[in-house]
Amino acid sequence: MAIDSSNALQVAVVGAGIAGLTAAIALRRNGHHVQVFEASQNKTEVGAALGVPLNALRVLDYLGFSKEYLKGVPLSGALDFDAENGEEGSRSWSMSDEKSMISLLCHRNDLYEELKRLAIGEGEGPPVKLRLGAKVTACDPEAGTISLVNDEVVRADLVLGADGVNSVVRTNIIGEVMKASTSGVSCFRTVFELREVPELKWITEGVSGARTFVSKEGPFRMALMYPCRNGTLLNFIGFYADSQDSEEGWAPTASREDIMAKFQGFSPKLFPVLDLPSHSEIFRWHLRVLPVLPTWIRGRAALLGDAAHATLPFLAQGAAMAIEEAGSIAALLPAGTKPEDVPERLKAYQDIRKDRGEFVRNESVEQLNSLMRGGPIVRYQGIQSTLLQYDALEVARECYEQRFGHSSSSK
Repeated sequence: MAIDSSNALQVAVVGAGIAGLTAAIALRRNGHHVQVFEASQNKTEVGAALGVPLNALRVLDYLGFSKEYLKGVPLSGALDFDAENGEEGSRSWSMSDEKSMISLLCHRNDLYEELKRLAIGEGEGPPVKLRLGAKVTACDPEAGTISLVNDEVVRADLVLGADGVNSVVRTNIIGEVMKASTSGVSCFRTVFELREVPELKWITEGVSGARTFVSKEGPFRMALMYPCRNGTLLNFIGFYADSQDSEEGWAPTASREDIMAKFQGFSPKLFPVLDLPSHSEIFRWHLRVLPVLPTWIRGRAALLGDAAHATLPFLAQGAAMAIEEAGSIAALLPAGTKPEDVPERLKAYQDIRKDRGEFVRNESVEQLNSLMRGGPIVRYQGIQSTLLQYDALEVARECYEQRFGHSSSSK
């Protein structure tokens, strides 16, 4: 049955990344009219892969995503290798409690293109209007307006700040600039074409998932890699201790020689990876962490994804939190939601999401601290059920029924 969108909410989403597009899709399905404003003229997600764990897949499954288009590789576990001698270590692990779904390893652009298809293509509700090259310079959370660089002012019943670590919407919600601080770690990120060669059987054989090498002596260094795009590509991340905090003299790209120099002393087992054909440039990134925010909401505006809790990648839950939050917002704003309902619904959103987002942020930081002390690679095994078995849609629906179900139905 078609959804009546004649009295739907007008929604402005700032940022067309994973968080913004997922929120747009979920709200579109409820019949709301959604515009997504993206500063880039040609928005893509390139240069790295990511994990899409079970808790995120539950939301994507509800939104109708195609596993075929996602081209994901099953994540069944990980193998740890001694950084010095290359032997398999004692901290390897495998998942044993999977049911009908399993976590996936995907190229970012494959996930992005699938989200874009669900947003602007055929489907339930009015297609999302994706406005590229539309830089947002300010937001009035109480009025529900955003201002663009061309002086256009857009009015909406709901404004979602999915504009990342340097969020403009966040500044306007909180009333001050909140900058992400350095973690003391940087990384190389790139993607190689994965070929079957004898020297790399340790990647293609055994449990499907990640491979890691962590230094035991000297400054912290960790090489992490895993396959994606149906096993044809290999995502590579080389983490290393880095006390530099400024961008002065910082080069955003690097070479294979830079990686080899930084990981000098690691087992020769690692380096044939660097001989694989390149699929992307080698990028260099400072890893930064956003402080815990006093609030994610104000008036008609709310934050989600990195704008709310930008953190470190060591639990592989950053994108998953954004996807969970997108699904939660939509569950609290079903078809028939009136503009005057929005502020109270956003309060409910913050109540069910802020603690969880901050939990993942804090645990990701602790995971890095553990690694730098020589602790276990997979600290999150102890909180695995908390992360993976969580059903964001169910939690949000229960919250909606408890707070708004009876009163909304009687209006």
